[in-house]
Amino acid sequence: MTIYALSTGPGISGIAVIRISGPDTSSVIELLTQKKLPKPRIATLRKINKINTSELIDEGIVLWFPGPESYTGEDMAEIQVHGSKAVVDALHSTLSNVKNCRLAEPGEFTKLAFQNGKINLLKAESIADLISSETEIQRQQAIKIMNGKSAGQFNFLREKLLKILSHVEAKIDFPDEDLPNNILDEIKKSSDEVIKKIKKILNDQKVGERIREGFKIAILGPTNAGKSSLMNHLSNRDVAIVSEIAGTTRDVIETHLNFDGYPVVISDTAGIRDSKDEIEKKGIKLSLKRAEEADLKLVLIDAKKLDFTDVLKSLVDENAILVINKSDLLEKDIDPEIKKTNHCLISIKENKNIDLLILKIKNNLKNKFITSDDILITRERHRQHLQQCLDYLNNYNQKKEMEDFDKAAEDLRLATRQLGMIVGKVDVEEILGSIFKDFCIGK
Repeated sequence: MTIYALSTGPGISGIAVIRISGPDTSSVIELLTQKKLPKPRIATLRKINKINTSELIDEGIVLWFPGPESYTGEDMAEIQVHGSKAVVDALHSTLSNVKNCRLAEPGEFTKLAFQNGKINLLKAESIADLISSETEIQRQQAIKIMNGKSAGQFNFLREKLLKILSHVEAKIDFPDEDLPNNILDEIKKSSDEVIKKIKKILNDQKVGERIREGFKIAILGPTNAGKSSLMNHLSNRDVAIVSEIAGTTRDVIETHLNFDGYPVVISDTAGIRDSKDEIEKKGIKLSLKRAEEADLKLVLIDAKKLDFTDVLKSLVDENAILVINKSDLLEKDIDPEIKKTNHCLISIKENKNIDLLILKIKNNLKNKFITSDDILITRERHRQHLQQCLDYLNNYNQKKEMEDFDKAAEDLRLATRQLGMIVGKVDVEEILGSIFKDFCIGK
């Protein structure tokens, strides 16, 4: 099946690029241009016509990439036309009339590239991250993953496990043969090194995921404290409805911001109070859940009502800033106990100390985005596979006796498979290759 799709953003633009990939790409280009194929990888100006009617759609650039030297690994072409909706629709319409030619599914070109061995799974994910990046730090991380360092690290660990597995498999297949002591010592040393490295990767404070998904800030507090007003102020636009009626916000409202290059997701939540309203109760439950998930909590209270509930007090921890709004109405100094907390006196109405609060938020951000070249995990999927790999390796290390070798081999196979699943590479035949290379079986 040959697929096609618009590869540039929809809407009016100077240029639109339609990508085509599949076994019939060459004939599709000949039908559209009514000429022979252009030279490979050379931009060629051609008239683009409706198939079967010869009606001119547009004049544009055709790029022809014969497989396997293409992005997808198949015969592929890109057509650059003027970026109007009418031109793109006309081109899509005529392509839909070609037999065995259909509109591509989301991400299908990159999926083909992975399936045809042009890229690994990590690179496929990083391409998606690069396309959706909104801040400089997100772009930098996506580029690092695309350059292959993460895949190289995971493949290196996987190859070490394959080596260990080949020794264990040899002992199972040839139980009468004694393995040299130095090989047994090497097995133990290698497995300990892999375990140590995986533990180090997992102990990354989730920086990679935080960069990719955004630093989560939850604004929490009682009703009418000014949470929605703060949300709008930080966003510099009206994101949430502001009203003097208590309980206006009943659901979680999110907005994505760029704080000095750092990706941030701010959530305005329902006011926390005792309520008999079932819908409001659900909103309060969502608020407390969002508090658990947040990287930073802004616990906002009214300066006129400094006696806040036990629930709110429990939210003020090391990952929280106590924000006291309407400070212009304060008639006396705040309680010494409150002063001990990480707090900030502000007035949204008078625009007082908002800059100080933003500075506190930015300082917290910088501490949570301490990056290094060792960031390898950018998705929860990677973390789960690594944790499962570690669990299997710990099970393997507990098996000491000869009769446990079969079970030990299975633990190693499963651990290796988990690492392979991160980069999208699972191939048991590699074990056989390692056995023959290291033990010369059959010589």
